[in-house]
Amino acid sequence: MHDEFLCHVTAYGICDGRRIGVPLGTYRAPTLALALWWLRDRAIWIAERLDPHPEQEPYPPGALVPVAASVADVPALLRAWCGDITQQERVADELAAGRLVRIATSDDTTEYELLAESVDALRMQRTAPVLVVPVA
Repeated sequence: MHDEFLCHVTAYGICDGRRIGVPLGTYRAPTLALALWWLRDRAIWIAERLDPHPEQEPYPPGALVPVAASVADVPALLRAWCGDITQQERVADELAAGRLVRIATSDDTTEYELLAESVDALRMQRTAPVLVVPVA
């Protein structure tokens, strides 16, 4: 069982023709349960900022603009992922097995990525023999 997990949240977009990543947070979770909690918390955090429930707070006219029906509803997808027990168990199983987990969704301008991986698995990869290829 892997006991410690490194979690990251990043938003990616295109700037000047290049894909740029903006780190939104990192957490070193001491337990699997805390890693899962942090990933869900960050997913809800993103969803709340993208879909602030305009009926609850005053916003100036024109501050919120509807998007095309073909654009993915990232806040709804993230909230659904957080509430899906089967998905949560799958993520837990993958992390417990030492595998990298990537949860990603995107709208028409930005990709949102949540990553988690076992610190133990990272350490084991570093101690694995390195293949050396001679350059002719």
